[in-house]
Amino acid sequence: MIEASPNTSEVTAKWAFERYETIRHTLPTANFPKTSTRVAGLADLANHFDVFLLDAFGVLNVGQTAIKTAPAAVFALQSAGKKVMVLTNGASLPATESQVKFEKLGFNFALEHIVASRDALCHGLAQGITQQKGPALFGVMSRPDSQLHTLPIDSVTLGEDPELFDKVSGFILLGASYWTEHQQHLLIQSLCQNPRPVWVGNPDLVAPNEHHLSLEPGYFAHQLSHITGVTLHFFGKPFSNIYELACARLDNTPKHRILMVGDTLHTDILGGAAYGVKTALVTGHGLFAKQDVTPYINKSGIVPDYIMVSP
Repeated sequence: MIEASPNTSEVTAKWAFERYETIRHTLPTANFPKTSTRVAGLADLANHFDVFLLDAFGVLNVGQTAIKTAPAAVFALQSAGKKVMVLTNGASLPATESQVKFEKLGFNFALEHIVASRDALCHGLAQGITQQKGPALFGVMSRPDSQLHTLPIDSVTLGEDPELFDKVSGFILLGASYWTEHQQHLLIQSLCQNPRPVWVGNPDLVAPNEHHLSLEPGYFAHQLSHITGVTLHFFGKPFSNIYELACARLDNTPKHRILMVGDTLHTDILGGAAYGVKTALVTGHGLFAKQDVTPYINKSGIVPDYIMVSP
C-alpha cells in the first residue's frame, strides 16, 4: 500500500528530521567534533580554509530568492583567492542552467565550480553503460524542461501510462515537482511485478522554498526500499560520489582545508564529515530557519564544526 504524501503544512523541519532519522541506517557514518564553534559568517573562517563547498538551497538561495548576505559573502571569498564551489543536490536541470540561475541571483560561478548530484549521477550512469548488455531505456521522474538529452543514456519522461512504466529497463529520479501520487503508485506497482534498478539523482527528502518545504526524490525513493529485488543507487550528498567529483576538480587541497557549508544535518553535515572535510551549519535559512538546532544536534549526534546564522 502506497503511503499518502503529507500536506504542505505537515512537511516541517521536525517532520523532515524524524524522516531522516528513520533512514539513518542507509546513510554514511562519520566522526564528529564534541562541540560546535559559533561564528558570525563565512568571513570569520576565510583564513582557516582554502576551499568552500556551499550548498545551494538554504545557503545561497531559498527557492528562487537569494539569501541577502550570500552574494557579498561569496564575492569576498572569491576576491580573497579562495576557491568557492556550489555543491548541490538539485538534479532537475544541467549545471549550465544552474549557472544562469546563480548569475541572476547575483553570484558569479564558473561552470567547473558548480557540482550537482546530477553530475554524479551522469558519471555513475556512464560507468554503468559500459557494464550494460544490450540497449537500455530509462524512465525518468523529471520536469518537462529537464533536458534529458544531456543524460548519457536513452531516457523518457514518465507520464501516467502504465505500459511505459513496464517497458523501461530502469528508473531515474531527478525532480519531484511534477510527480503525483498516481505516478508513485504506478512506479511501485511496476517494480513489484518486475524489479529493476532505480538511480536517484537527488537523495534529499525535502528542500526549502520561499514559503514551504517541498518533497524531493529521496522521499519517494525510500518508499521503494522494501520491494524485493529493487536496488537503489543514490547520487549526491551525503554520499561520497559527489564529494569525489568535486575534489577531483581541486589541486590536491588537503581535506582539513576544505569546508562544507549547508543547512541540513543529514545531508550536508553528515556527508561532509563522512568524507573527512570540516563542516558548517547555516541555521537562519533553509531547513532549520529560526529554530533552535541544539535539540536536533543532540538527538542525531550529527555535530557540525561550526554554526552560523547566515553565510
